[in-house]
Amino acid sequence: MSIKGHAIRPFPIAVTQADLDDLRRRLDSARFPAELPDSGWDYGTEQAFLRSVVDRWRDGYDWRATEAELNGWGSFLATAAGQRVHLLHVRSGTADAIPLVLVHGWPGSIVEFLDVLPLLRERFHVVVVSMPGYGFSGPTIQRGVDVAKVAAAVADVMAQLGYDRYLAQGGDWGALVVRHLGEHHAPSVAAIHTNMLFAPFDGDAADAMTGVTESELAAMVSSAQRITDGTAYMDIQSTRPHSLGFGLDDSPLGLAGWILEKFHAWCDIRDGMPIRTDRLIDNLMMYWLTGTATSAARLYCEATRAGNSALSEWSGRVDVPTGYAVYPYELLQTPRVWAEGRYNVVHYSVQDRGGHFAAFEQPHLFAADVNAYGDRLRELGVF
Repeated sequence: MSIKGHAIRPFPIAVTQADLDDLRRRLDSARFPAELPDSGWDYGTEQAFLRSVVDRWRDGYDWRATEAELNGWGSFLATAAGQRVHLLHVRSGTADAIPLVLVHGWPGSIVEFLDVLPLLRERFHVVVVSMPGYGFSGPTIQRGVDVAKVAAAVADVMAQLGYDRYLAQGGDWGALVVRHLGEHHAPSVAAIHTNMLFAPFDGDAADAMTGVTESELAAMVSSAQRITDGTAYMDIQSTRPHSLGFGLDDSPLGLAGWILEKFHAWCDIRDGMPIRTDRLIDNLMMYWLTGTATSAARLYCEATRAGNSALSEWSGRVDVPTGYAVYPYELLQTPRVWAEGRYNVVHYSVQDRGGHFAAFEQPHLFAADVNAYGDRLRELGVF
């Protein structure tokens, strides 16, 4: 498939056995730190949990099954907006299906969406993009790959696939990418959907709570309490990603300890970890096998320097139709009235389960909401 001289080519993933053997040797020789008794998660990743994951990773986990699953959905590689971009392209059997691009965040990957693909393909032609610098889209090899450049790469991929108008969905960094797409790449981006909506209050501070419901306020307070001491990772990755990266790219134990702490902290674990262990390992493999832990972390630094990070000021507005799904354990709890002040919100839903990794944690709830939003967009005549 090609457009305007560009080409998207098949990319069958085929990790060498030597790479898998090397990983096994590193896991076999992993050196765990001395542990405080009964420390649990109080100081970071719980060692007992990490040991259980490493045991499974070393004995019983099957990368080849995941490799076949990824290839089975349609694995492709593109050069888009000057960046290497890996993607899955799943065409629907429905002739008038809506093109949909899904964008992940950190510390996630395209693996987040594998379990929702069967649930979305009836209504959508689904494209799952691995952000530049992540997974088989990386590592990036130049400065300045920030949110705007990631968004440009996503837009270029969709153009090369021949999708003139499409829906863009994302959470975490993906939420910032689709916000940028909705603001700067319309009308090709006909609508957006997000499960993490960045909409700082715009107005007199004295009026900030006007229209905010009691349940929304409670959710904001609860979220603030849960992340009080949980943002040091952002400071490190926004300033010294390379210093951290030596450990992440050299040690699978270090990589797992850094990433899995966030899944425990950011998932809705009221009923236990909602993501099965093999899927957590699938996600780790997307960083380990591709050597992209450093370039993935570098997105924080590049976006901070460019002024388009999660903490950067934003005075824009998204006028394309917007869907917003609220999950109870999402880190950012944005009141609806704030969202409507900065986005053209036409679909709003509140879920009873789920956290930061919505599609990963609750694939059926996530897919049902995106499908409902697709129906809403048809009713509005957007597609």
